[in-house]
Amino acid sequence: MTEPYTPPTVWKWDAANGGRFANINRPVAGSTHEKELPVGKHPLQLYSLATPNGVKVTVMLEELLAIGKPAEYDAYTINIGEGQQFGSGFVAINPNSKIPAMVDRSTSPSTRIFESGAILVYLAEKFGAFIPKDPSARAECMSWLFWQMGSAPFLGGGFGHFYAYAPEKYEYPINRYTMEVKRQLDVLDRNLAQRRYLGGNEYTIADMATYPWYGSLVLNNLYNVEVFLDAKSYTHVVRWATDIQQRPAVQRGQRVNKVWGPEAERVPERHSASDIR
Repeated sequence: MTEPYTPPTVWKWDAANGGRFANINRPVAGSTHEKELPVGKHPLQLYSLATPNGVKVTVMLEELLAIGKPAEYDAYTINIGEGQQFGSGFVAINPNSKIPAMVDRSTSPSTRIFESGAILVYLAEKFGAFIPKDPSARAECMSWLFWQMGSAPFLGGGFGHFYAYAPEKYEYPINRYTMEVKRQLDVLDRNLAQRRYLGGNEYTIADMATYPWYGSLVLNNLYNVEVFLDAKSYTHVVRWATDIQQRPAVQRGQRVNKVWGPEAERVPERHSASDIR
């Protein structure tokens, strides 16, 4: 910035403040329009998009199906670029208007779950999978899960915004968030130097939550910053991410609710295994 910024006494919303998502960002909650959500035939109804937070859940569902759990689901795309997360039906499931959100219609009344971490825990407990039963191992898993939930906003909301999406690039915020991202990658690298997965030798929801963010980052599938962050230097994170990327359920889950990239990789809606070819 050429001149120091002095905050006003009372902040006011400038709707035309620029940036990639300026048309959908706003400082108030609630719906902007009436829009019912579609409902499929399966008990689990997912409304999401194949962003890192959305991929966490579709990977979990595909992993559950891969081990024979009755976790069939319908997945509908919520295009956040078009503001579909502010439709009345979606807001009724998630008052925070963020993807992903899910409804379990097998309960009476139906159960709504929002926040990706909460959905992962709900599914893990419902189907008894990908979360340790031993109290100490469970605590370790939950610690890494919530570490990711608390850390990823620095990456997605901070680094990604200022490096890739802001209308202009400013040195201070990019440096600040780059430093934090690299510190987090170092945390992961040191932990994974001693373990195959985040919590130990067992693949859990902590790995499913972290891979779409930090795994995609070091494999250069997010923000195109592999060189900028010297991502290959985090060798243990790269090994862990490569290992997870090769899982068939992960490859399937990454395609669900994807509406960009090569046409052959897109699966905007998913209602059965045959939808992912």
